[in-house]
Amino acid sequence: MTTYFQATASAPVNIACIKYWGKRDTKLILPTNSSLSVTLNQDHLRSTTTSRADPSFTEDQLWLNGKLDEIKPGGRLATCINAMKHMRKAVEDADPHAEKFSQWKVRICSHNNFPTAAGLASSASGFAALVYSLAKLYQLPASPKVLSMIARQGSGSACRSLFGGFVAWREGISADGSDSFADQVASEHTWPSMHALICVVSDDKKGTSSTAGMQRTVDTSALFARRVAIVPERMRGITDAILRRDFDTFAEITMRDSNQFHAVALDTDPPIFYMNDVSRAIIAVVTEYNRVSLDKGGKRKAAYTFDAGPNAVIYAPKENMTEIVEMIVEYFPQESFDDTFALFWRRRPKHFEKGAVKGLIHTCVGDGPRVLGDEEALLGADGLPKTLAQ
Repeated sequence: MTTYFQATASAPVNIACIKYWGKRDTKLILPTNSSLSVTLNQDHLRSTTTSRADPSFTEDQLWLNGKLDEIKPGGRLATCINAMKHMRKAVEDADPHAEKFSQWKVRICSHNNFPTAAGLASSASGFAALVYSLAKLYQLPASPKVLSMIARQGSGSACRSLFGGFVAWREGISADGSDSFADQVASEHTWPSMHALICVVSDDKKGTSSTAGMQRTVDTSALFARRVAIVPERMRGITDAILRRDFDTFAEITMRDSNQFHAVALDTDPPIFYMNDVSRAIIAVVTEYNRVSLDKGGKRKAAYTFDAGPNAVIYAPKENMTEIVEMIVEYFPQESFDDTFALFWRRRPKHFEKGAVKGLIHTCVGDGPRVLGDEEALLGADGLPKTLAQ
């Protein structure tokens, strides 16, 4: 008999173009509006999770970035873990020959290769990796759509990290959440030239969490209802733009939605300030960059968007990225820049003293969750994390 079962998986970061902000059900995490995101390349940004079920374990345990995290009864971690155990139990009940390990305790170890809780969707990729690794651990025949509904109950945006490419989270109308799930609008192969530059303005934990912030907005913002009414038209418009690879329209909708999201945050009582002066300066630079192109009879060449934090994500076609990186480095000097796509193989941008933007991450649209080999497992032979935080 097998002494234990184990699986390791990774899941990508996703950055929304149409923002999720507000819940109609806080327990099931059902949104007040649909949303749409771009899945980013896991070679640059991802959460990796190893899950192990072992009859010798006496309790469920989880380590995040080397630190033991509490699994609170009835909390989001426990909800996702228990849902996956119940799905495994259903497999065992249906097949008398299936190995019985759904009741075993599990140890889970997760690691992000990017700042946690800094507006880079760490909870989204983290819960997606958790659910996907448990699905592989329990050998479940579940579709990404089904898994997205479980991941959603851990972190709403996590449902979108179960797919690659361009992904919509459908708000649904059912009280039980059975029609609120993620689906792929277009694969990463539809628009492979879509790139993203992440400007890390701060890697500190944000002052107001998304969970707390959005509910304050729902309860107090007079602008919130107007935003909910506008989103369906934006969803249709940006979906059409993606399928036609129309960057000008994609950029306009993405920036308008980001602006409105932060306007609604400011309209919350008390107001929520996620962006800072550096964030607003990045908006000014991108706006001017587009204005020059539009004044010459061209189209928009870049699109900024900000989640619940000060960090900017600049979407642009690959052919514009050299120009954009040089522009950002000019206004926000860097100690170094990891030239992932060899933009400057002939010439490198001038080095300046360190400025307000702490780092740049250049990535592109990417695939959904991956199953990883044992060599990338985060748990050692003893069932404990190979690396613990100091």
